[in-house]
Amino acid sequence: MNKNIIQLVVGPIATNCWIYPMDNGDAAIIDPGGEAEVIISALEKHSLSPKYILLSHGHFDHIFAVPELVDFYKDKIQIAIHRLDGGYLGADAYKTHCLSVKSAMGSTDIIDAYWKDLPPADILLEEGSTIGSLTVLHLPGHTPGGAAFWDKKEGVLFTGDTLFRRGYGRTDFPGGNEQQLFESLKRLFEMDPKIKVYPGHGETTSIGNER
Repeated sequence: MNKNIIQLVVGPIATNCWIYPMDNGDAAIIDPGGEAEVIISALEKHSLSPKYILLSHGHFDHIFAVPELVDFYKDKIQIAIHRLDGGYLGADAYKTHCLSVKSAMGSTDIIDAYWKDLPPADILLEEGSTIGSLTVLHLPGHTPGGAAFWDKKEGVLFTGDTLFRRGYGRTDFPGGNEQQLFESLKRLFEMDPKIKVYPGHGETTSIGNER
């Protein structure tokens, strides 16, 4: 692998935010779950200009830094999320997040503590969509629009909350589906075992290790 992938652990639930260098000094920010100032500082330190914010899914702990990043970079950056998770952004996002979090956690305290209005998506992704060198894999189960971002040439895969080291995402949030998640995991385990996995939480791993 030739890419210098940057890992930042951010936000209230220790989410992995990945900065993925692209061409000509551009970069993708994957799952900015909070602490926008830390993300901006890392980009500046490495002389990278973010072109995309890529969201593996819409849960609050993966998107809390989006408003500040969009405000800082203005029209230089685009937000991309799978179409089926698009409701976690935009005009009705607060209601969507409150319903989701209250059902799983019993209250909306964590949403209210961190909330800033979320802009709508600029790009609604589908299975097979491409963002630079990354291909979108639609992996429902954790959420209806769960997605992974795969760079086939580099052998790297950003799996969000679908696959962790020694674990996988919960399915008790609204829209979660255990059977779909197991099918998504089965799909991943049929991929090249050498692919390195960069999950939404915890340590990196590989398809082979988790299979």
